Amino acid sequence: MNGQTTMLKVEDKEQVYRRQGFGERLGIKGNIGLVIVDFVNGFADPAVFGGGNIAEAITATTVVLAEARKRGWPVAHSRIVYADDGSDATVFSTKVPGMQTLKEDAAISAIVPELTPAPGELVVRKTVPSAFFGTGLAPWLAQRSINTLLVAGATTSGCVRASVVDAMSNGFRPVVLSDCVGDRALAPHEANLFDMGQKYADVRSFADFIAELQAMQISA
Repeated sequence: MNGQTTMLKVEDKEQVYRRQGFGERLGIKGNIGLVIVDFVNGFADPAVFGGGNIAEAITATTVVLAEARKRGWPVAHSRIVYADDGSDATVFSTKVPGMQTLKEDAAISAIVPELTPAPGELVVRKTVPSAFFGTGLAPWLAQRSINTLLVAGATTSGCVRASVVDAMSNGFRPVVLSDCVGDRALAPHEANLFDMGQKYADVRSFADFIAELQAMQISA
């Protein structure tokens, strides 16, 4: 038994998934959009919900947001916002009671200043991990004929992952920007990047995405 366990540990995890048919590339198709998941002050602050590599991911996302605006890509942001009286408490906030401190006017619920939404950019409020569940995000993207959806935000293992699964389930092609998503701990960050890349999304740096896009435009 120990020998079998050792063999499984040694075997390349990518080979296991590849052998079973996972990990196909989605590629860049159609119009491009950007969703920035829960980059709010509370998730930027290690004393609240932050830590890990979230600060670095926010910094990297400022470059993505500037490029998206330059290219005219539709941009959406999400925030976790609970009612002041707690009347919309969910199972999520039962599991993580501190989430109910994210109120509409609470500073910790505000989007970080460096990623402040511009006029015309959608801001969705949610009480569960996914930016799609119970919000108008999917129809807003569909109305703009978005096919390829860039995803940045926090946390990689939580609200980003939930949003990516729902994006794929709604027919979008998610591209998780590996340098623009962060988590309070690196182990779940890395594990979920791998898993999303095998099942639900393409995972790549923004620089690699832009390089592929430019190569496509040159060859077109």
